[in-house]
Amino acid sequence: MTLKEEIQQDLKSAVLAKKQLETSVLRLINAAILNKEKEKRYKIASSYTILKEAKAPYSKISQGKPDISEEDLVKESQLQDGEVIEVISTEVKKRKESIELFEKGQRLDLVDKEKKELEILQNYLPEQLPEEELKKLVKEAVEKVGAREIKDMGKVMAELMPKVKGRAGGTLVSKIVKELLGL
Repeated sequence: MTLKEEIQQDLKSAVLAKKQLETSVLRLINAAILNKEKEKRYKIASSYTILKEAKAPYSKISQGKPDISEEDLVKESQLQDGEVIEVISTEVKKRKESIELFEKGQRLDLVDKEKKELEILQNYLPEQLPEEELKKLVKEAVEKVGAREIKDMGKVMAELMPKVKGRAGGTLVSKIVKELLGL
């Protein structure tokens, strides 16, 4: 079962169990996933000629673009688990920022709500890397790219982020990289 299917199944269960907060969070994730799929579908469609029916009449007007059927376009635009994790990570980041702002504004009722939403979202993310393991990965990346100073930070981040995607936040990773590069 894909992560998207798991979320949809959990949404059905939450609706049936009348869990309002969980239902709203899962609907929000579902909507964000659908929006990302529409965006992906649009990008894919712009580089193809969409075939409605038979191939012959449309291939003459394809203007050099390859042909694709609507069915294949829908299949191609489905998000993979990694892409779904990115969507969820974005929502997690929004919640963390909201919590921080609500705490500054003394809105503890909203802080509690955002924390509960954050807990629900984090159930769908892979387990986060412990800081010690993350430091080890950063050291390996620094050595691999031969980073010596802060201007090499981009190289280190480019090497490191694909390895920790969804398992560590970019803010924490950049903090550790800066520490190791002497800032």
